[in-house]
Amino acid sequence: MKTKLFLLLFAFGSISMFAQVKLADKFFDRYGYIKAQELYLEAVKDGDSSMHVLTRLGDTYYNNGKTQEAEKWYGAAANKYDNIPPDYMFKYIQSLKSVGKYEEADKWTAILIDVTSDESRVEDYEDDNMQRYRNLQEQDETKVTDIESLPFNSSYSDFGAYVANNQLIFASGRPTKDNKDLYAWNQEPFLDLYMLSVSETDGVTEFGEPEAINAKRINTDYHEASVAITNDGQTIYFTRDNIRGRNKLDYDRKGTSNLKIYRASLKDGVWDDIKELPFNSDKFSNGHPTLSPDNKTLYFVSDRENGLGGTDIYSVSLNEDGTYGPVTNLGDKINTPGREMFPFVAKDSTMYFSSDGHFNLGLLDIFKSNILKGGRDNPENLGEPYNSGYDDFAYFETEEGKGYFSTNRPGGMGSDDIYSFYSYICQQIITGVCRDKRTNEILPGTQVRLIDDETGQVVQEMTVGEDGEYEFKVNCNKTYTVVGSKEDYKDDSKTVVTDNENGKINRADLFLEPLIIDDQIVINPIFFDFDKWNIRTDAQYELENIVDVLRAHPDMRIKIESHTDSRGSDRYNEKLSDRRAKSTRDYILSRGISPDRIESAIGYGEYQLLNECSNGVPCTKEQHQLNRRSYFYILRD
Repeated sequence: MKTKLFLLLFAFGSISMFAQVKLADKFFDRYGYIKAQELYLEAVKDGDSSMHVLTRLGDTYYNNGKTQEAEKWYGAAANKYDNIPPDYMFKYIQSLKSVGKYEEADKWTAILIDVTSDESRVEDYEDDNMQRYRNLQEQDETKVTDIESLPFNSSYSDFGAYVANNQLIFASGRPTKDNKDLYAWNQEPFLDLYMLSVSETDGVTEFGEPEAINAKRINTDYHEASVAITNDGQTIYFTRDNIRGRNKLDYDRKGTSNLKIYRASLKDGVWDDIKELPFNSDKFSNGHPTLSPDNKTLYFVSDRENGLGGTDIYSVSLNEDGTYGPVTNLGDKINTPGREMFPFVAKDSTMYFSSDGHFNLGLLDIFKSNILKGGRDNPENLGEPYNSGYDDFAYFETEEGKGYFSTNRPGGMGSDDIYSFYSYICQQIITGVCRDKRTNEILPGTQVRLIDDETGQVVQEMTVGEDGEYEFKVNCNKTYTVVGSKEDYKDDSKTVVTDNENGKINRADLFLEPLIIDDQIVINPIFFDFDKWNIRTDAQYELENIVDVLRAHPDMRIKIESHTDSRGSDRYNEKLSDRRAKSTRDYILSRGISPDRIESAIGYGEYQLLNECSNGVPCTKEQHQLNRRSYFYILRD
């Protein structure tokens, strides 16, 4: 007998716990994370430590940005169960990193690599080159990158834009009266350096007319290109052919005229005092100079011996006394057996360069690296639209996400052309007004949450003012749910799917249904299974509205009335409705409401019908349904 009793009690407890978790799930699925959290915590307190409950508890914290608590519950699941899904393992790792537990995060990352094939979670887990190509060709849908061929491009080679002091300097093979010889390599004139004014008015960039720089000082009859200018604007570094005097190329023993880096000083508005840098050589080339943000280091390209490939990127320190430090190869995190060229260091010390040795879309692609900031990650290919199947090079950034690069892709003016780029987050606006669904009145004080449907996280929230209006800036090409909540009202939600139109305004007004109307707390109908009076999960979900109102009004007392339709005997319906009324009362009490706050819970059977559907009167299911109802009358507030 004791054994049977124990089993019965255990079964009853399991059913109750199961129902509670189902209710929590219902709130969770409708973004009611706080309510779900409360119910999951009660389930844990009652002995439910299933993976489902533990990970969902983690989610209720994670989705609200509370990673310290999320780490606790994800960790409880991960350390108890061997088969925790990769998605939860990933969120556990992110939570660990967020709280500074890096060694633990690394341990779980190693485990994740063993159990997942999702490349977005574990970089280079599988060497699927076709997928990698697709990744480079797929642009980030949350960003817009505008690229434009510039009006000063010519039908000849134009590349290497560099901006300083409202002047844009670039190299061009366009012919001039002083530059008539053709370069045998491409049968175009030799490159000269040009400059033009650049200004911006109301977001529109305007360019002046190109003019050759100090035609007989910087420019010669041969190649000049690729400049870098110090922050004070007083010194320029540039690339030039190896020449003797002004009109004769100098060659090495193999008959090659190598490139060299020169510097010049600005004197009375003119570049003068041109000097060759001491680490140049007649035996190999140096070129493509660029400076670190503090101007203490010069980076350049060279094909000198003992490099890693065709051309490598090197660095040399610029000492205060005018001397130069040792030339240093940047190593295999940057350089490859292929060509690394055209380095550029942004203001935040991110290095950009072009390479055909790293994985690319074809020929030279533009890459970025954090190596100068201590990073040891592999360089990142910028992908389309910066890169193509052609040569893409000479990246220069005037500010984050804005600048120039050069390419010989089809559609330009000449063999090489300069393009501007402007990359920005594609954003739209979701806006609306919060109103009372019954009266259409504005509802000040409504809390509005913006939820990312992909992650389930609350990404923004606000409380509306007297005008009831809310507004969120959101990313393009995403799905969001906006949820409005206010005391004594049912939540309302709207789903908004953004497209790729930057600046678009999406309207999503919220209409919250009042829970208190006159002397009643009004909720959706509570349904019971046929001939039963146990509270189903959908009924519990509705009854939580009653719980919320009673919690918000601690002095409120209510009475419960339950009614049936006319089908069945009068006496039977009276008993059934009374059992249902008392089951409803008992559920509310189980949620911590004091018994003295519910004056009565009475079933009236079919004695108070709302229509003519009494015994023997033929009626539809919908007409009978109207009579099956519960009332929650407010006695004192």
